[in-house]
Amino acid sequence: MTHMPETPLLDQVHYPSDLRKLEDRDLPQLASELREEMIDAVSRTGGHLGAGLGVVELTIAIHNVFDTPNDRLIFDVGHQCYPHKILTGRRDRIRTLRQEDGLSGFTRRAESEYDPFGAAHSSTSISAGLGMAVAAELDKSDRRVIAIIGDGAMSAGMAYEALNNAGALDARLIVILNDNDMSIAPPTGAMSAYLARLASGRTYMGFRDFGKKLTAYLGKNVDRAITRAVEHARGYVTGGTMFEEMGFYHIGPIDGHSFDHLLPVLRNVRDHAQGPVLIHVVTQKGKGYAPAEAAADKYHGVNKFDVITGAQAKVKPNAPSYTSVFADALVQEAMLDDKIVGITAAMPNGTGLDKLQEFFPTRCFDVGIAEQHAVTFAAGLAAEGFKPFAALYSTFLQRAYDQVVHDVAIQGLPVRFPIDRAGFVGADGPTHAGSFDTAFLASLPGFVVMAAADEAELKHMVRTAAAYDLGPISFRYPRGEGVGIELPERGEILQIGKGRIVKQGSKVALLSFGTRLADSLAAAEDLDAAGLPTTVADARFAKPLDHDLIRQLASHHEVLITIEEGSVGGFGSQVMQFLATEGLLDNGLKIRTLVMPDIWMEQAKPEVMNAKAGLDRAGIIQTVFKALGRSRMIEVAG
Repeated sequence: MTHMPETPLLDQVHYPSDLRKLEDRDLPQLASELREEMIDAVSRTGGHLGAGLGVVELTIAIHNVFDTPNDRLIFDVGHQCYPHKILTGRRDRIRTLRQEDGLSGFTRRAESEYDPFGAAHSSTSISAGLGMAVAAELDKSDRRVIAIIGDGAMSAGMAYEALNNAGALDARLIVILNDNDMSIAPPTGAMSAYLARLASGRTYMGFRDFGKKLTAYLGKNVDRAITRAVEHARGYVTGGTMFEEMGFYHIGPIDGHSFDHLLPVLRNVRDHAQGPVLIHVVTQKGKGYAPAEAAADKYHGVNKFDVITGAQAKVKPNAPSYTSVFADALVQEAMLDDKIVGITAAMPNGTGLDKLQEFFPTRCFDVGIAEQHAVTFAAGLAAEGFKPFAALYSTFLQRAYDQVVHDVAIQGLPVRFPIDRAGFVGADGPTHAGSFDTAFLASLPGFVVMAAADEAELKHMVRTAAAYDLGPISFRYPRGEGVGIELPERGEILQIGKGRIVKQGSKVALLSFGTRLADSLAAAEDLDAAGLPTTVADARFAKPLDHDLIRQLASHHEVLITIEEGSVGGFGSQVMQFLATEGLLDNGLKIRTLVMPDIWMEQAKPEVMNAKAGLDRAGIIQTVFKALGRSRMIEVAG
């Protein structure tokens, strides 16, 4: 007879300390309730659903076995942390996920003591966990550290660097490899679960520890021989792996949805493991929700949806997205030039390169979560005369900056960098905002740095990049749909370093870099009405700057405002440097640079974030009037 509690268990679990009071037989019911709660919450907010559904049992088991928050639990990326948030005192706010003033979609130190390390980018958990494990050892603390990493995140070199270091240090670290694509091992059953319990028990671990102590006494040569013999023998039972070669005690694979499999292994490791341990857990992304299980992407990221049918709310775009415009333009150019190739780092759909892959499968490369490799791989292709487009999100390009500098820029190699998700990205908050690419690329000698003001400009920049062979070139564009402008049949090749005047005035000059152009034009209408004839220019290039255009604007206007959806140190700083060097600031020119504020801006809708930053129509107008030392009301009345 199935044991059924009288009241919902989830109502009794506010923190992991409550969870530890439950009997093992109650945990499957808790898992079912936790899944229902998570599905309902994400159906209202949107977010990352599949990953969290896949780790419900694992999350419960870890909080049940380990003494969190004293024991540190570190998630990789953070897409799978929603069940963890519900169990750690945040259930009452879970329906504010990714909303303005709500819970973050990722782990965040400032949010809870149960989030010991913030995560949003991939493959950081083992390195962070190792740091915490070493800190515990230095503090002579008995604290345990558990790092969860998905099989996809294991494609990043950083994960192997951390594993290698942890093995060399013989650190007291538990790494859980969450294999949710069956990419490392086939499904497992009762026999492999039994072997995992056996391998994680006192006898095996004790034998291994005895071997270490004995061989330390006998000498290094004997140590190596006996250690290999022990591992070789164990390999017949549980399967030797590369993790053993890196110094980890490897356990698994085990069923990540079975408490009968998870709890004994975790308890054995908690009680007996002294050095680094890797537990290989097999889970199913989207587990327990049929629409997610059936979907190709397992509902990785979803809009609001109907829980019964799984149908997601459809956003009706008024214009194609910038990503799709880029993808179509690249395919068009690739049809005319067989030297064009595409490179993505595990984001073929997100970057639009899946379209290129469809037309030219041998000329499109997904290198996995490995941005550093992606950039240097592109450099190698460029060195051999190909035209690589390394399409990365702005926030992920940060991870490969050394390769951009050393392997691309210094050698002057013509790698093309389409930079997606430039500027504010809304619900994903500061970790995914495309803030810094203009600043860190425009500082590099010989780099051409562009930003598209609209979809047509983006098509021009794709063709310009394809035709440019004198060195590295980048072009940035935002997430979401464009402004609905009519697209040319094919992009034009832009003159490098030349902007354009979009609207002519005589008193105020608005110099926009990127998609703030639409708000600049809207602001200019109000300024004209207030008796301030306004010029609007589209810079197109942050490097090389259009010196003639800037001289003209500075010399014939009382006020010059630069506008960009990027950080301090970007386009506006390049303009200021030029004006100062040329002595164009000596004639009383009133200049202001509008940029993202020098803070980590919290999640909200992009239009709200731009308004808070003063980068929208109202913010531009307010900046002009402040520069003139006048109030808008007086000016309008005059």
